[in-house]
Amino acid sequence: MKRVAICAVAQHRIESDIWYKRFQGMLLDVLEDLQKQTGFTFGENGVFDIVSCSDDFFDARTISNNGVCDAIGGHYRGEDKMAQEGLNGIGYAMALILSGHDDLVYLPGHCKESQAESRNMNANLAYDPFYCRCLGLDYLNAAGLQARAYMQKAKITEEQLAKIVVRARQWAARNPYANETKQLEIGDVMYSPMLCDPIRTLHAYPVSDGAVGLLLASEERAYEFTDNPVWITGFGNCMDSYFLGDRDLSVSFALKKAAAQAYKMAGITSPAKKVDLVELMDCYAYQQPMWLEGLGLCEDGQGGRFLDENGPARYNVNLSGGMLTGRPLMIGGLYGAAEAVLQLKGQAGEHQASDVNCAVVHSTTGGAGQFQTVLVLER
Repeated sequence: MKRVAICAVAQHRIESDIWYKRFQGMLLDVLEDLQKQTGFTFGENGVFDIVSCSDDFFDARTISNNGVCDAIGGHYRGEDKMAQEGLNGIGYAMALILSGHDDLVYLPGHCKESQAESRNMNANLAYDPFYCRCLGLDYLNAAGLQARAYMQKAKITEEQLAKIVVRARQWAARNPYANETKQLEIGDVMYSPMLCDPIRTLHAYPVSDGAVGLLLASEERAYEFTDNPVWITGFGNCMDSYFLGDRDLSVSFALKKAAAQAYKMAGITSPAKKVDLVELMDCYAYQQPMWLEGLGLCEDGQGGRFLDENGPARYNVNLSGGMLTGRPLMIGGLYGAAEAVLQLKGQAGEHQASDVNCAVVHSTTGGAGQFQTVLVLER
């Protein structure tokens, strides 16, 4: 089978409110960084197709990609928008290359959550307008329902959740792109104000702005742009039922299915033995052990014990700090992919893990993890 490589990545530093720069400027910074790294150009023998990631609601305009085409090289050439969580854009770009349509694809993404009056109001619009939206249902209170169900099943305690957040901040302090790097004590988290029972303020990811870009290439062209390409060996995604009442919120059917697809494509039969590093989209602290169960790295319902046995450290989970220290919702998965690429290339600086050969990147969107995506990367 043909192979697709991620040749290089560029990340804009994440902040809670990048008021001083428009998202076009952020995207231009990312593009120029990638071109400096690789020397790629647009047009003949260069990039002719771009897969962009953005969201109409956060950009406060319809057809949000229309406002960035010039800043991402899309003027007078192919440009397709991924309006789902950004990690799915990698699957889209990979398909363009594996189909023979392209041999080089540029993948930029941006999101400024600070521009929205309320990200919860935006999330409310994802729900059915007749039965759910009028109730005020959004991603936060859907997560609250799921947190209660999962914590009871997996015997997750407040102290364990606090330790997840404290560890995330410790790693974020080593990541120059991370948003929230202030160090916390366990008590700071345990007694932070209640946000949506049982989710506390410090259990939730902070409002964040950012932009990220990746250059993907066919196996035949990858070495034109890098000496050590990172190979996409597995990809899968799956959508769970739309209405919360139709789902068992204590387990993620969609993540199990997406992970099985990705592992099968990568030829991985035992992820617990193969995976060296995980970049996980844990928007809320309870999701870290829950999603690790879905990825097959922790037994079902054993999240509490897994945390006590230092499981996240064993699999190098979110050495970048992850979502809990701030990543924009729409492109959290793309930031995870960029971090995993740096780890596999040995370029992650102060948060570099040792001997990383296989990384799993995860993302999710929709209420209570409705839509799940899994990417396997290897060097």
